Amino acid sequence: MPRPESADSHDPFQAFLHRVTRPIQFACRDAYAHLPTVRNLDRFVSEQVINTLGERVYPRAMEMDLLSLRNLFVDFHTRLTRIEQQDRLTKALALLSRLQGDARAVSQPAGPSKENQVHPPPVRSSPARPLWELSIQYAKGVGPKRTLLLERLGAHTVEQALWTLPWRYEDRSVITPVAELVPGATRSVCGVITRTEATRARVRRLSILDVAVQDATGTVHAVFFNQPYLEDVLKEGLRVMMSGRVAAGRGGWTEVRLEATQFEVLGGGEDELLHVGRIVSIYHETKGWTSRQMRILMQGLLAEYGADMEEVLPLSVRARHRLPPIGEAIQQVHFPLPKTDLTALDQGVTSAHRRLVFEELLLLQAAIVLRQREMKEEPKAFRFNPHVSQLKQLAKVLPFALTSAQERVFHEIQADMVSSRPMNRLVQGDVGSGKTVVALHALVMACGSGCQTALMVPTEILAEQHYLNLAPLLEAVGLKAVLLTSGGKAKDRNETLKQLESGAAQVAIGTHALIQKKVRFARLGLVIVDEQHKFGVLQRKTLLEKGYRPDVLVMTATPIPRTLAMTVYGDLDVSVIDMLPPGRKPVRTLLYTDGQRHKTWQLVGDELKAGRQVYIVYPLVEESEKVDLKAAIQGAEHLQREIFPQARVGLLHGRLPTAEKERTMAAFKAGTIQVLVATTVIEVGVDVPNATVMVIEHAERFGLAQLHQLRGRVGRGAQQSLCILMATYLAREARARVSRDGRPEENVSGAQQRLAALVNSNDGFVIAEEDLRIRGPGEFLGLRQWGVPEFRAANLVRDAQLLEQARQEAVALLEQDPGLTLPQHQAFKAAMFRRWRGKLALGDVS
Repeated sequence: MPRPESADSHDPFQAFLHRVTRPIQFACRDAYAHLPTVRNLDRFVSEQVINTLGERVYPRAMEMDLLSLRNLFVDFHTRLTRIEQQDRLTKALALLSRLQGDARAVSQPAGPSKENQVHPPPVRSSPARPLWELSIQYAKGVGPKRTLLLERLGAHTVEQALWTLPWRYEDRSVITPVAELVPGATRSVCGVITRTEATRARVRRLSILDVAVQDATGTVHAVFFNQPYLEDVLKEGLRVMMSGRVAAGRGGWTEVRLEATQFEVLGGGEDELLHVGRIVSIYHETKGWTSRQMRILMQGLLAEYGADMEEVLPLSVRARHRLPPIGEAIQQVHFPLPKTDLTALDQGVTSAHRRLVFEELLLLQAAIVLRQREMKEEPKAFRFNPHVSQLKQLAKVLPFALTSAQERVFHEIQADMVSSRPMNRLVQGDVGSGKTVVALHALVMACGSGCQTALMVPTEILAEQHYLNLAPLLEAVGLKAVLLTSGGKAKDRNETLKQLESGAAQVAIGTHALIQKKVRFARLGLVIVDEQHKFGVLQRKTLLEKGYRPDVLVMTATPIPRTLAMTVYGDLDVSVIDMLPPGRKPVRTLLYTDGQRHKTWQLVGDELKAGRQVYIVYPLVEESEKVDLKAAIQGAEHLQREIFPQARVGLLHGRLPTAEKERTMAAFKAGTIQVLVATTVIEVGVDVPNATVMVIEHAERFGLAQLHQLRGRVGRGAQQSLCILMATYLAREARARVSRDGRPEENVSGAQQRLAALVNSNDGFVIAEEDLRIRGPGEFLGLRQWGVPEFRAANLVRDAQLLEQARQEAVALLEQDPGLTLPQHQAFKAAMFRRWRGKLALGDVS
């Protein structure tokens, strides 16, 4: 039997060998006489091996021997006979002897010996191109076909691949014997497949694959939902590792089953230690590319390129916030150290995650601070006169006075408009707070100073509403407004274009048609963008380029939580209209199901008898537009014929001709239509004070912000208004639905949270915070919105505190080095421009 060498305090691996060999040799002495006195050898060896594997990267042969050593002691004290224990101890000593020799060969310094000449240490060279330019196609084991799969995951370059982070983790360092599985826990088992059976449930043709996995203690049935292709993968006789939630079977606690979420086929290959015996990373997958393949790829990328990852954070910043180096952080996020807190990993709050999050947020905040500084340093061609006579005339024409909040916000806008720098201001205000009338004052001030104004809105109906409401007021103060949308006659459109180009029309109200090439202005001085989040940054930029650095005022009735505002609107000054006009009562919100529909029609009928008007809104989503449109049309016919035959029911949707939409809205405002059935085209801009009830069909299909906007169409008069949410919870359908990883999911919980939030609050900012919490930042304003930054590590809900710190750090950094010219800031500056130059229109920094 080999004797352990003395532990070298400078060599952790030799110390490991010394610690493990001593108890094994003791157990083997005197013909194994001391074996019964050795306790917990299985746990001790397992912990020592896992800790050693986590300390550094070893040659693959050594890693396989270490894993084999650990496997020899699985169930050592509980499942093995005395003879089997002695056999495994003998094999363990042989492995330790081999590891001792391998360790000497690896650690021996290079010299003239023949051994070193035969096995010279590898010479590593840096890649010819930086990692952000190096295509993932040329990474080892990728190639053209796999490149297409990785690009679906956003990994076009080596750097992007390394920043493709796991979305959750599984602790596979502990394999639970089948006999010890308990319902309610999430566990991993390891065994051999003895049988597979595919069946199909009656509900929505749900496919179920039942896989029997047997280890030395028993058999468990692992269940996969809606993944029939796995029948060709999980064959009898394969050795597998499976993880998932343990559930009680038909026999209760005595017959458990595993609702499997992940599995690995264990072929005994060299890469097996990546997938079992440790905390394992789980990645988002795409067809043809699995988490297993991603782990293998990441191991190779880190081995080949990990040392070439550029450190972009200045050392002073890392020291102040105690952030690890980039290479260490990336390594630990993909391959966590043993005993790392699994909850912290899943929540993305380990020190390694925190470092990556801080880098993303600091790059963005520095770019936003720089952009804001650039805009404030730009000169503008003219200043506006705050004392134009048209403002006094407007005060006489308006039938009401501004609220104190509206006055305050207009004064902030005035101060910007009279300054020598272009205005870039965001006005936030809840539904019905009066943002439009504030914008009207800015518009009149600009036009009274001799400039033109463009008001861009997201929909034709909203453009038409603004035009019908504002044109008479503007005409009363001597200003001409024109309407420009994609519809209408060519002759009328050409005349409108001529009036704008000549300056005969001072105000253009329209949709994205305003940014078309043929639209030219004589002297565009102010751009107002309503519902800013519905436009892309590039659309806004195109409109701005039609004037010489015009002032910009953007408005939104979708309140933005502070964390999101710092990213989406971080380059804008923010004003908030935080009060409603006097006399308005909060809208009462009720949540009913189909079984309570008679209550809904009774409430609606009572309001109609009192001379009020009603909106009934149907969802209209892109995926099922034809079906939804048909439902709205049929709903209007049913209401007119069966429910409210005494009332006149109108229908409004986006596909109607412009003239018909105008007639319908005019009739509703005049009161000749009492019930307006509509799709979400009335989400913003429609103002009928006599409408006191909003019924929203299939409310569970709407987003929270959209529901709040729709609710804001009522409550605009002095009467108490109602918003009735009609929810259809298809519980059976939800139970049959499965998520991407094959687990059944209850899909109504998110809808229930949204609807409950709306019932409980009328405060748009409270609702926005709740919406952000429920949906997360990725979908808060829509995945395709240009204004929303895309992060690989950061989460604006979870990382609000880090975002604040990054903002402070960015301001301090640019105050210390405004041009980022210091040597220690060059890598940071280059990374910031790579990431944000195009999206934020950053200029050059000298």
